[in-house]
Amino acid sequence: ADGAFSAVRGRMQTTDRFDYAQAYLPHSYKELHFPPTAEGGFRVDSHCLHIWPRRSFMMIALPNIDGSFTVTLFLAHQGSPSFSELQTQQDVQRFFEEHFPDALPHMPSFHDDWDENPESSLVTVKCSPWILNDRIALIGDAAHAVVPFYGQGMNCGFEDCRVLVDCLEATGDDWPAALRLYNQFRVPDGQAIADLALDNFVEMRDKVADERFLRRKKIEAYLHDTYPHKFIPLYTMVTFRSDVPYSEAQRIGREQDVLMEQLMDDPAVYADWTSAESMAKIDAVMQARPDLQIKPVSPR
Repeated sequence: ADGAFSAVRGRMQTTDRFDYAQAYLPHSYKELHFPPTAEGGFRVDSHCLHIWPRRSFMMIALPNIDGSFTVTLFLAHQGSPSFSELQTQQDVQRFFEEHFPDALPHMPSFHDDWDENPESSLVTVKCSPWILNDRIALIGDAAHAVVPFYGQGMNCGFEDCRVLVDCLEATGDDWPAALRLYNQFRVPDGQAIADLALDNFVEMRDKVADERFLRRKKIEAYLHDTYPHKFIPLYTMVTFRSDVPYSEAQRIGREQDVLMEQLMDDPAVYADWTSAESMAKIDAVMQARPDLQIKPVSPR
């Protein structure tokens, strides 16, 4: 459990048939800050994630319990626009006035935050196997460092712990057998959440500003309300259903992509999915769809 740049994993990389991949995003991030109001309240709505999507880059704001927001800018390291272009206070001010003018009034310490907080990189690490010689196992970021766009990095590490405990219980504390079972269950899930997190960066940065994508989300919400056992949106499976392995959520999400494109290509459904005509078409499609079958998250 020694982190994204694990020394233990580094030693494992010298063993036979150990697969390893490390990839940096061309983007970096810098943290900024919305302080609480003078009364101690939130400056903007605290019941949602705020996203400023700008296609090739974005800024987000997440509420904290003290009334403040942690604000994060994700921007390319090089090129245009990029951090490399923002060399002076005037450069930074002009950039924010052009792209995030509504955020600036909420950041009284903006330039101090910019100068004090570093530009940090974003890396994904995948490897396999996670075990060696029936007595060594990687867990957490040492096994699966992921970018933060699904908010699952820490949760995935905790889930590693839960699955390892389940494997020990299933094998009667036979550590060699438990580690092999742990490796069997968790490697696919660690690699799946790495891919899902990268996909969600594109979704947050690009798609939330797209009309077709926003309509799709509304239709997905309708399907989930109407067919709760047959259609669970991918984000719901990953974020709110602890019994769905990441790899299984990824597989189901790909099936949902096909289903949603089929429905949205129908002009009647796209125009008004709640009309009698659309509801009949949707019901015919959904009745032909088997109930969601989810494999277990662990051998318990």
